[in-house]
Amino acid sequence: MLEWSDEAIVLEARPHGESGAVVSLLTERHGRHAGFVRGGQGRQMRPVLQPGNAVSARWSARLAEHIGNLTLELTGAHAATVMDDRARLAALASAAALCERALPERAPHPATYHGVLALIAALAGDATSGAHWREVYVQWELLLLRDLGYGLDLARCAAGGANDQLAYVSPRTGRAVSLAAGEPYAERLLPLPGFLVGRGGGGDAEVAQGLQITEYFLAKNVFEPQNRDLPSARKRLTQILGLGTA
Repeated sequence: MLEWSDEAIVLEARPHGESGAVVSLLTERHGRHAGFVRGGQGRQMRPVLQPGNAVSARWSARLAEHIGNLTLELTGAHAATVMDDRARLAALASAAALCERALPERAPHPATYHGVLALIAALAGDATSGAHWREVYVQWELLLLRDLGYGLDLARCAAGGANDQLAYVSPRTGRAVSLAAGEPYAERLLPLPGFLVGRGGGGDAEVAQGLQITEYFLAKNVFEPQNRDLPSARKRLTQILGLGTA
């Protein structure tokens, strides 16, 4: 018998059989991992299996290739915490969907796991934190790209321009370009928001620019090679925020 125990975040729960569910988790040490939860469709387990919730998980199976069984204990009802805020709930759902669709199965990605925990903490912030969580969400998508091997270089100008005037991102290379070097090609470059290079900001326009950058590279490097579209939850987040990325 094979088994492990780990801390995890619920990504998705799909009905299976009359009362069970196949649940996908993002675990700290075992990566994205699925298992069967008995009674997963029942009244007691449904609130536990909401995307974004934190759980203590135990998985067991007779053989490694089997889907196995999961026993879960709720440790953080994060979905309920943001339930009354459509935008924050959409951000939590988007992060869960991206992890489910982008991460390889059973491959540890501790950076992404801890990044989700940091995002959850930002989403749970009170009103005094304002829109800070939206910047954290963009930063989390950049972290996800980096963890998958598609990190962007936003620290210096790819064309040799001044690093204190970074204003664009090359859609071809994923590297930053300075204002002067990029101006002749501005229509072909992605605007680089100041909050991603330490210049403050983070208003609606800059958050939209950040989402445009991450959306472009997630599509180009992660989903298009698989002939798949961005998860619908990610598209819904942009719609709810009212920040068009086109």
